[in-house]
Amino acid sequence: MSATNTLPSLKSIFNDFKEITKAGLAISVVFSSLAGYLLGIHEFNTSSVYVLIMLAIGGYCMVGASNAYNQIIEKDLDALMDRTKNRPIPSGRMSVNTAFTIATILTIIGLVILYMINPKSAMFGAISIFLYTCVYTPLKTVTSLSVFVGAFPGAIPFMLGWVAATNDFGIEAGTLFLIQFFWQFPHFWAIGWFLFEDYKKGGFYMLPTGKRDKGTAMQIILYTLWLTAASILPSFGYTGRLYLTTVSTVIVGLLGIWMLFYAIKLYKNKTDKSAKTLMLVSVAYISLIQVVYISDKFLR
Repeated sequence: MSATNTLPSLKSIFNDFKEITKAGLAISVVFSSLAGYLLGIHEFNTSSVYVLIMLAIGGYCMVGASNAYNQIIEKDLDALMDRTKNRPIPSGRMSVNTAFTIATILTIIGLVILYMINPKSAMFGAISIFLYTCVYTPLKTVTSLSVFVGAFPGAIPFMLGWVAATNDFGIEAGTLFLIQFFWQFPHFWAIGWFLFEDYKKGGFYMLPTGKRDKGTAMQIILYTLWLTAASILPSFGYTGRLYLTTVSTVIVGLLGIWMLFYAIKLYKNKTDKSAKTLMLVSVAYISLIQVVYISDKFLR
């Protein structure tokens, strides 16, 4: 077989691997872990680089495994929705056995690598994959409280980075967890809003009131306020080594106001376009505050 004939096949395999592990999502989650690690270390040196690489690989494996297990469980429902019907399993490009093998291998590799960093990192990685796969995923078709349950594994990566750096779970790691925990709600409810009709085809309950109404929009506003409050918490000196200077606190506060503006806009307009904008703003928000936190630590 010629190289020309093999290339499309290899490209297809690579693309299916990216889809079954949700590469875009996995990379953003890994970024959170790396940010938490940089906040946790006392100084950046050669050994820090090795741990960062291990954390990136181990983190990707764990998130990728969770996503693969999720797609195995939801394969029949994915086939009903426009945004998911072309995923590897419902489209028939990948068998359930192949997906399960990939997920299992990724789980083992991820746990081993995280354990090599320290046992607590592996423990939180295992908790995350269990909650996401065995609790959050089955609840998605039962109750809107699934978003609350899913916020726990979703909030672990930022905290996991700190634990990887310190081998300790204290007030600092708890604060990082709290920030990403509150962030989950406006982010996923915004997604649940503009994908409401598609989610309905799969029988998923994502919005807190079950409707695209002012009740849901008001809860998005409230959680955005709590997110902003949690994000500036380190500036008050009660979160151990995790601390923000006045300048960084102002920047984080302004980012919170920015996100709150779009949450209020959704409340007023109640449109899919407003929800999609809020979702994009929320992604920018969590990335930017992590950059601000890191910059504050190394530039102060």
